[in-house]
Amino acid sequence: MMEYKSNFWDERYSSEEYVYGTEPNQFFKEQMQKINPAGRLLLPGEGEGRNAVFAAQLGWEVDAFDQSIAAKQKALNLASVKNVRINYTNIDLAKFKPQKEFYECAGLIFVHLTNDIRNEFYQKIIYSLKQNGKLILELFSKDQLGKNSGGPQNPDMLSSTEEIKNEFKDLKSILLKEENVYLNEGKNHSGEASVIRFVGEKV
Repeated sequence: MMEYKSNFWDERYSSEEYVYGTEPNQFFKEQMQKINPAGRLLLPGEGEGRNAVFAAQLGWEVDAFDQSIAAKQKALNLASVKNVRINYTNIDLAKFKPQKEFYECAGLIFVHLTNDIRNEFYQKIIYSLKQNGKLILELFSKDQLGKNSGGPQNPDMLSSTEEIKNEFKDLKSILLKEENVYLNEGKNHSGEASVIRFVGEKV
């Protein structure tokens, strides 16, 4: 994500159309529906708000952030249409300062980072989770190279199950798998895709 020019995401999100749709990511939706009771949720790189709004509808108190001002406005508009409230701030992911053991859950949905900041950022997410807090992650695997269904075409910004296992070794792994799925998330995530799905718990 940090590889892109500063105005890349504002340009992507500038249309009235929701480029990743208004429905939540399917894996995120399935996993969130398993967690009770609702609590505080952190959603970095949240874009146009589809996952934040869904979680708010389930009763979660949502803190979301993204570097794109255009994305924030669309997320707040979506929340208004769905009659829910989300907390949304504009901040560069690399400058995120976490609160210690504050969240019951965090979601990283297609948040692709370059090598220079990824591990430090992941450690911040772990730091922000309470004991027994969950992390829900989905991103494109290295097998996504050459596919036009979404994601960066830079192998350093894609991942493997081994890398995820290592980067989140401080979490108890509940689920970790690489899958080929069919994405139907707006025009920018559409078609056959190779993804990694992970659920971890802070013990």
